[in-house]
Amino acid sequence: MTQIDIFYQGEDLVDIQHIELDDAATIGDFKKLISERLGAKGDIHVFIEDAEDPSSDDACLADLGDPAGLKLHFHRQRRIEVCVTFNGEDEGRRFPPSATIKRVKRWFAKNKFGMTKEEAGEHLLQISGTHERPHPGTHIGALAKCGCAKLEFDLVPDQRVNGHTGFAQ
Repeated sequence: MTQIDIFYQGEDLVDIQHIELDDAATIGDFKKLISERLGAKGDIHVFIEDAEDPSSDDACLADLGDPAGLKLHFHRQRRIEVCVTFNGEDEGRRFPPSATIKRVKRWFAKNKFGMTKEEAGEHLLQISGTHERPHPGTHIGALAKCGCAKLEFDLVPDQRVNGHTGFAQ
């Protein structure tokens, strides 16, 4: 039987994890394995990365993935409220926990703050009240700890210093 690479994140699991499963395995098989391995309590939903809705338990992993594998996210929440502040303006929208930081930033920059693609490329999402700037590939559900259903970010300039060492010559 052939194997499929599964890369996953989940609630309270920020780092990307990897497992190999038989390509005949289903989303339900993945849910059972994750629940056993991580002691997930309650009903969890499994999303393909950036999918709006959870996958069906009987969906075959091989049908969902490609030769590079499959990116999944598991979470108890079906939606997470994301609030973003930019130039004193606050905006919010609900996303599935499988949405990446990149997708969320792009949506707010374009749809709420009217940025061009170039302007958006010069900004990052920073967790409000911190200096933490999650990697663009991080699923927002991985940042929503212990059943949290709301995340707050600031859209901040990506400060790059090209060629300056900070030392006086």
